[in-house]
Amino acid sequence: MVLDLERIRKDTPGVNHCIHFNNCGASLPPQLVMDSIKEHQHLEATIGGYEAAAQAQEKLERMYDAIAQLINCSREEVAFIENATRAWDMAFYSFDFQPGDCIITAMAEYASNYIAYLQVARKHGLTIKVVPNDEFGQISLGALESLIDEDVKLISVVHVPTNGGLVNPAKEIGKIAKAHNIPFLLDTCQSVGQMPVDVNELNADIIIGTGRKYLRGPRGTGFLYVRDSLIEQLEPPFLDLQAATWTARDQFEIRKDARRFETWERHMAGQIGLGVAVDYALDLGLANIYERVQTLADTLRQQLRALPSITIRDLGQEQCGIVTFTSDQKTPSQLQSELSKRKINTSLSQAPSTLLDMNQRGLDTVVRAGVHYYNSEEEIITLVEAVEDILKEG
Repeated sequence: MVLDLERIRKDTPGVNHCIHFNNCGASLPPQLVMDSIKEHQHLEATIGGYEAAAQAQEKLERMYDAIAQLINCSREEVAFIENATRAWDMAFYSFDFQPGDCIITAMAEYASNYIAYLQVARKHGLTIKVVPNDEFGQISLGALESLIDEDVKLISVVHVPTNGGLVNPAKEIGKIAKAHNIPFLLDTCQSVGQMPVDVNELNADIIIGTGRKYLRGPRGTGFLYVRDSLIEQLEPPFLDLQAATWTARDQFEIRKDARRFETWERHMAGQIGLGVAVDYALDLGLANIYERVQTLADTLRQQLRALPSITIRDLGQEQCGIVTFTSDQKTPSQLQSELSKRKINTSLSQAPSTLLDMNQRGLDTVVRAGVHYYNSEEEIITLVEAVEDILKEG
């Protein structure tokens, strides 16, 4: 299927105001998503928040079905969380780690996740093992196998790191985790919405995702998937009357489904908007979306690579819609700032976000351009010509 770019851009008002290549930070939402949020917020202001939620129950519940369809799971395995970091925390801090336990992760692990490993390791005497990269710059499957022993209680990696186009071989990692009966936590913040993510194909036991990035949903929205066979083994680090029921003076009962990881109070309009955004992506088809994203990203890499002072910094056998680069003439911050003056949105990925990987490669900061299916070929050309002009200015 060829995506109808004209219709898609018509659905996206933001393209009339800027050239947006910061989709790995936050995408431009479709008008449908904005309308759904505004409609519910107006309803809350008109009849009251509780009353609006009761009236919009079907729309609120749709989010669970939409996410379930998106990642191929049951709705009982899905929780709505206010952001992906909190979703990740709710899952990770639910594990009953003991002194001597081990967590395995990757070189390109995200800072928020690794900080949590360090905190738990400090509190409970855990060991953190980092799998080295293979010759392509992605997690080495052979090295992963060699690090597994009886102390390993969790394998936790990012699918697509925040600092480049690398797509880690999650399916193969999941197979190894499953063969050793080790839970596999996969951070899909940068992958879900730009490529197919199927929890069964990936053998993932836990997946977290955000609404604001490639799903083109609202900020302040995220989701958590936990495989049904694992849910009741995990007790969330904190509970409320959504997650549990107070059954007697000194007793409570935790929910049996993934909503044990939720809290009762949430951004109702955001939950509705997330469901609408997921439905929009499902209507286009994730395989179709990824095909276009990869085509645009490959084109951008090729054109940037042709500029004499630009170095592409993306790793991996499979590369996605995040394109990172540096120049020997301008600092990344200078490039990003000059592009911004031309209403071309990019972002910076700095060492503290992926410290192990960036330090190993001797990088401090890279320019990050995240393409999405609604970007046009003309916008790619405009970006490259702008970079070329900036470099000529000296």
